[in-house]
Amino acid sequence: MEHSKRETQTRFLLGALLGLAVFLLLYGFGPLNVTNDAFLRGGYVEQDIQQHYAGWLFYRQSPLGLPLCFTQRINWPAGLSVAFTDSIPLFAALFRLLSPLLPSTFQYFGIYTLLCFMLQGGFGALLAGLFTRRALPALLGAVPFVVSPILLERAFRHTSLAAHFLILGALYYYLLGRRQNRFAYKGLFALNCLAFALHPYFVPMTYALTFALLAEHAVHSRRPAKPLLYLAGNLAATLAVGWLFGLFQGGSSSGGSGISYGHFCMNLNALWNPSSLGLRWSLLLPVQNQVLGNYDGFNYLGLGVLLGCLGVGLWALARRKTVHPLLWCRRHFCLLLVCLCLTGFAVSNVITANGAVLLRLPLPQLVTELATTFRSSGRLFWPVYYLLTLFCVAGLARMFRSVKGRDLSAAALAVLCAVQLLDLSPALAAKAASLRQYEPAVADTVTGTTPALCETSGFFETAAGRYSHLIALDPLKQTGLRLALYAADAGMTSTDTSFAARYDETAATAAAQKYRSAILRGELPAGCLFVTEREETFLALADAARQAGAWCGLLSFRDAGGAHPAIYVIAPGLGDSFSSPLATAYSEAFPFHLADYSDDHWSAGILSLNLEAIGRQEDENKVVLFYDTPFLRRKLAGAKALRAGGEDYPILNVSDADEGWLMVTLDTQDARALAGKSLEAVS
Repeated sequence: MEHSKRETQTRFLLGALLGLAVFLLLYGFGPLNVTNDAFLRGGYVEQDIQQHYAGWLFYRQSPLGLPLCFTQRINWPAGLSVAFTDSIPLFAALFRLLSPLLPSTFQYFGIYTLLCFMLQGGFGALLAGLFTRRALPALLGAVPFVVSPILLERAFRHTSLAAHFLILGALYYYLLGRRQNRFAYKGLFALNCLAFALHPYFVPMTYALTFALLAEHAVHSRRPAKPLLYLAGNLAATLAVGWLFGLFQGGSSSGGSGISYGHFCMNLNALWNPSSLGLRWSLLLPVQNQVLGNYDGFNYLGLGVLLGCLGVGLWALARRKTVHPLLWCRRHFCLLLVCLCLTGFAVSNVITANGAVLLRLPLPQLVTELATTFRSSGRLFWPVYYLLTLFCVAGLARMFRSVKGRDLSAAALAVLCAVQLLDLSPALAAKAASLRQYEPAVADTVTGTTPALCETSGFFETAAGRYSHLIALDPLKQTGLRLALYAADAGMTSTDTSFAARYDETAATAAAQKYRSAILRGELPAGCLFVTEREETFLALADAARQAGAWCGLLSFRDAGGAHPAIYVIAPGLGDSFSSPLATAYSEAFPFHLADYSDDHWSAGILSLNLEAIGRQEDENKVVLFYDTPFLRRKLAGAKALRAGGEDYPILNVSDADEGWLMVTLDTQDARALAGKSLEAVS
């Protein structure tokens, strides 16, 4: 249906106000307080939001330059764009320019999420308005888009991925273009460029819909030249935006989570499985099983939309002689094609259903590497998801447009909204309560500088002002985000890349090896604080570092369950000047552990699996594994037993036959009690 410019603007404004209302009802005004960063530092929902905030903190301290969003304070000294910390490049660049005018504590993630909700409502109303002339049905039709489970699930979790309005906008221009027999829209051009400035995952989604519009127009008009020129121009502008915001600086598909394409796939039950990260999304439908990383392929439609799609589908089949579904498919052939491609990519080559992996289709290595660029493949279903939502909304609007001479489309859509909201009520209530009631705990597990979780050692307060660079000797998988916040707060740079979504893994590994080699030579660069989570790395370096005057030791944290190891530290210049009940200084009495190693035969450093295949059944649960370090060689050289928890396990043999490892055979029937325990050698 064609609307005047004023009608279109009114619908968009009403939808935006709807998005504003939903945001405030769910989250209140707290996130809009730009000086409130407690929920960001505390890892509200999950720790990824700490990644987004840390990237902004590092970038805010960096000098301005081109490309924007690039900072040497991350992945020092090579640098990295905060696009790879999901810090919303457009907003990071804007507020970096305004930084001198901003308060010392400033976060823009609440403002960004509010705008996403408002634009979601605006484009949702425009989409619904394509199928009704009345404002009320259009506004009601926008509700399922604004309370979309996949939008609410990402908001303040993967914050930059809340920009679902980009998909709705591209879908709106696709439908408008097919109706008007046009392909070129300034708005569509801008949306494609904007996608790169917010989050790269949206680029294939908006371009899939753009390509569908251009290809269908070219085929039906038999004039492909202008659509091709439009596509080329839009791609060039999009790539320029990507360069401007540093997306081609320092990132690589080789580094990040270490997980390949196929792990974060969409389960075949995703549309009706109301489960994501432990949160139940349905009052009425049961939670179903998932495997691998299916949680990130969350695509629950909601009971209202599911029933609506079923009803509209049956209605269309009953009226197939007048609705002509085959004619519609022919007219929109490319849209169907891109939907199939997006769905196939989302499901991936690892096909999962409920709690089972049904099939693993082999792919060439090159294809896997390319697909891993968008390894969280379940997200690529979102354009299809919103097409299904629109199918429900548009179908109901048309079904009830004329019932006995009366337009009941508003009533039908009101019922849809009521069922959808009732079904989603557990998740909506949890969302409304969680951020409003969010209170950070009292001390961070490592640094004490971010909202509290437990008592800490005080080391980082002692080290304040002494060091300019935080050097990660290995990727910090457990403490990386908290230490990134600490380093940013302390005005330090960081070499750690573990909290970046993408980085050059080869270069990062080479840089870490360079520092490890320097420490072994007794060369501790000035201003560098060295950290690692790996015991084997620490024990290989501690002797040389201690001789060079560094304090070396293990920092622990305490919670209700007691003290727990956190991170190993090599602090040049501290010598023996630091002590704490939660810090264990390196010495000959330093505790050690079994190697954290598992494969087909080893489980947590204990030889216990599939031993028939290698003819070692008699060694089951009797042989334990250690990383080969100078410290452990000394400890095991004359040892007669390993002691754990006051109990001795006599040593029968120590072997270094496998390079890099020390295998110890014990006189015991079951060495599994040693797993995870602090050990000492008894002479």
